[in-house]
Amino acid sequence: MNYIESLQKRYSVKKFNPDRKVAEATIRDILEAGKLSASSLGLQPYKILVVESQEMLSNLIPAFHNPSQISTCSHLVVIIAKKVVDGHYVDGYFRHISEVREVPVESMEMFRRGIETYTQNIEVQQWAEKQAYIVLGNLMFAAALENVDTCPMEGFKKDILEEILKLDTSAEGVAVTLALGYRAEDDDFQRMKKVRKPDDKLFKFL
Repeated sequence: MNYIESLQKRYSVKKFNPDRKVAEATIRDILEAGKLSASSLGLQPYKILVVESQEMLSNLIPAFHNPSQISTCSHLVVIIAKKVVDGHYVDGYFRHISEVREVPVESMEMFRRGIETYTQNIEVQQWAEKQAYIVLGNLMFAAALENVDTCPMEGFKKDILEEILKLDTSAEGVAVTLALGYRAEDDDFQRMKKVRKPDDKLFKFL
């Protein structure tokens, strides 16, 4: 199946088959696609929680406005966006570059100063959440290619979700969530035609 066919098949699943679990190797490949997402300045100002235990999925149900996906999915991905990018975080980033590329940290001083200037003059949380949505797109695309169904979800009670996940909300917050699994046979949304804008209303070539 090519990627257009995969995306035609994709839809936001309303009910998963609770008896079908996504294989660990497949989840790892999908997560690798998220890891390889484009990221502004390479900083990856987010982390990804993968909820796979049935106990934790059940605990999270009260945090969602519609419990259908959470109560039936195989895995739930929660993308956490940073609210602060401080010197400690930037230090770690440059140490990692130095190790991977085998170059001295000092050789990247100009790049570091540019990052510090940039992050001091933006609204970090808003910027980090935009980066999180790039990850979300990659995860959904990779899942579609793997024939794994998904549903991206913003319909959650942020304070409850962050409390259950024990987040330090002064430093980070939930940006978006993604349920993964396999569609239930009685989810009628899979039989509806996909509706998108026609090309002439969506695209303009200049």
